[in-house]
Amino acid sequence: MKGFTRTIVIFATGFVFGIGILFDQSVRAERQPLPLDDLNTFSEVYGKIKSDYVESIGDKKLLRDAISGMLGGLDPHSSYLDPESFKEIQIGTEGRFGGLGIEVTVENGFVKVVTPIDDTPAARAGIKPGDIITKLDDKPVKGMTLNDAVKLMRGEPGSEIVLTITREGESKPLEFTLKRAVIRITSVRSRMLEDKYGYVRITQFQSETADALRKELNKLKKEADGPLNGLVLDLRNNPGGVLNGSVSVSDTFLRKGTIVYTKGRIDDSEIRFTATPNDYIDSVPMVVLVNGGSASASEIVAGALQDHKRAVIMGTKTFGKGSVQTILPMKNGAALKLTTARYFTPNDRSIQAKGIQPDVVVEELEVAERESGGQVRESDLSGHLTNDSDSGSSKKNKKRDSALGSDFQLREALNLLKGMNVVRANIE
Repeated sequence: MKGFTRTIVIFATGFVFGIGILFDQSVRAERQPLPLDDLNTFSEVYGKIKSDYVESIGDKKLLRDAISGMLGGLDPHSSYLDPESFKEIQIGTEGRFGGLGIEVTVENGFVKVVTPIDDTPAARAGIKPGDIITKLDDKPVKGMTLNDAVKLMRGEPGSEIVLTITREGESKPLEFTLKRAVIRITSVRSRMLEDKYGYVRITQFQSETADALRKELNKLKKEADGPLNGLVLDLRNNPGGVLNGSVSVSDTFLRKGTIVYTKGRIDDSEIRFTATPNDYIDSVPMVVLVNGGSASASEIVAGALQDHKRAVIMGTKTFGKGSVQTILPMKNGAALKLTTARYFTPNDRSIQAKGIQPDVVVEELEVAERESGGQVRESDLSGHLTNDSDSGSSKKNKKRDSALGSDFQLREALNLLKGMNVVRANIE
């Protein structure tokens, strides 16, 4: 097809997230007959608003609102992006944008938090997945479009905004004062949990995420002075990002087979991605951590590794964002974001509204510090003899506890990896 170009992204810029396929404007779906009677009704309504509404409304606003309403009535992820919003989405996929660092969607007319992004004002303030934003400063959110709400949350770095939030389990609304900042996302971080057991966290999928992941894996292998015994891949509260990034991350650990495929009404919406014959950590046992804030691209990775039995998925059920959005640029610099397909895991599972069910369900709990008291041990007695041979292991244990913190799910992931190695050793 002449003039056809395609770029695949998953947007995570505070609007909504999902697979996007950017088509050249020469791509057109088959035209359907126009419903003339309904268009006449629309024209009649338009005329009555123009002539009888209490205030004079410009044609541009009326038509823009009509377009937004038409798209907004389809599903939570289809929308009209004015030129400014379209540019912001493109900036967001590059890993740097201004605002609060919060991923949101619309639910029952309110703005719902999908997840705060690591090391951003939202995360530092204590915003949590599932929070419902009811006010932005003194402006009620009810009835706002998602684009308008996002515009209010963005602003000059250093300026402040007050978010009023309702949260499950809280008897009254909570207020958070956040200071806007330029959001720079470091998508991959790693550290060693324990000797030869590595940890990698991906906060968002960008175009360079897979390259960054492989660099971090090299660092871990170097620190381990050889192959790892196990790896925890943390995708909790990861709302998505660039589709190609999630495919490449999956391919880092797979040697063959389908990673993900999309299917819709038109032929151009059907795309299949397959793995190349290279497992970057050579079949080392893996645990992937997920939760309700793991969405879209994160679910692609979790679903692919689960279906290929390459990793154990641990945590809580994921968000369930499995629809494909096509970004159609308009002549005026705006764009339509239109749901055109669903994506499927290698075993033909649709994640839409279902999510990924973990192999091992572990709720998000905090590990409390053990208080002194209870059973008395030799080490509690005044003047007890020390064990010189424990000095080295004591430092290692402190380092391990520091690495794990109070993260119960992470501790369980490490314990599972150790158990997997014990079983594998016995089999061999």
